[in-house]
Amino acid sequence: MKPSAIIIGAGIVGLATARALAKRGYSITVFERNEQAVGASIRNFGMIWPIGQQTGPLFERAMLSRSIWKEICEEANIWHDEVGSLHLAYHDDELQVIKEYVDINHAHRDCRLLNASETLLKSPAVNPEGLKGALWSGEEMIVESRVAVGQIAKYLAEKYGVQFHWNTAIRKIEHPKVYSGAKFWQADEIFVCSGADFETLYPELFLETNITKCKLQMMRLVSQPDEWRIGPSLCGGLSMIHYPGFQVAASLPALRKRYEEQYADYLKWGIHVMVSQNGSGELTIGDSHEYGLVHDPFDKQFINTLITDYLHTFANFKDWQLLQSWHGIYPKMMNGQTELIKEIEPGVTIINGVGGNGMTLSFGLCEEFFTSRK
Repeated sequence: MKPSAIIIGAGIVGLATARALAKRGYSITVFERNEQAVGASIRNFGMIWPIGQQTGPLFERAMLSRSIWKEICEEANIWHDEVGSLHLAYHDDELQVIKEYVDINHAHRDCRLLNASETLLKSPAVNPEGLKGALWSGEEMIVESRVAVGQIAKYLAEKYGVQFHWNTAIRKIEHPKVYSGAKFWQADEIFVCSGADFETLYPELFLETNITKCKLQMMRLVSQPDEWRIGPSLCGGLSMIHYPGFQVAASLPALRKRYEEQYADYLKWGIHVMVSQNGSGELTIGDSHEYGLVHDPFDKQFINTLITDYLHTFANFKDWQLLQSWHGIYPKMMNGQTELIKEIEPGVTIINGVGGNGMTLSFGLCEEFFTSRK
């Protein structure tokens, strides 16, 4: 008889858990409190972003995730674009960080330093004024997350027979049972993959865990005219002090010091600025990072203004018309850990706390975790 598992949450972590278990012969049932995933898993750039991870285990996990993403996208006919990325330099200190990054990482990654002319050949959207060069990485991939997450659920149902119960909020877990109202279901193993919502199931554990919540603000610009494409995803220099992958550069502290003086408001609100383009030509831009257990439900217009003002320094688009804005909230570990995997009782495991790296790391994390259990 097949082993069985219940997964709570149909976001990217829940789907990655379902895939890893289904491949290992489990009978899977997924419960999602909404009619579809509507949390942080669909409120992002859609970036699979290995360049943000430090060389070593996390980078390897990101590349494993990327390979799984590509496999699923090709099998399920999900739109994806292997565009790579450009981190743009307009100052000597930014260029120096890029040089150091490439010197250390070029043997391990598909990355290199481009001069200004080479950069402009990669993307027509780069602002040429004052451009000194860029870091090119060929490993980043884009999906349309708000569509792809639902398509993955359908793929898992069709390929592996994963059963999904939508609009079903699990209120209590007593292994081997989970309860929603008066109804209950049971399985050999239960996995809680519901993002910040695990606070409602295990409030004491949530308070005891060194975890917080991060609110990010993002925007989307209209489809660019005449099917105009920006090519790679674009990043300003602020992204280099945001992502841990750049910490190998000896000049990074000096760059951070300049930013602390020049961009104090940006650092206060955790703003670094990036742009990706979906298959319809729309541009997703952002973002900010506010940390705390409770967040203002209303977005701050000045944050959106700071984002667009900085974006103008390194990008030229055909049409800057705003299509929509939103915010997302995700759980974030505060003790340096990159995820929370905890067996809280025999047969019940929480997989959570991947922070802002859910799209990049979840498939690899779950594949590694279930491989290690053998």
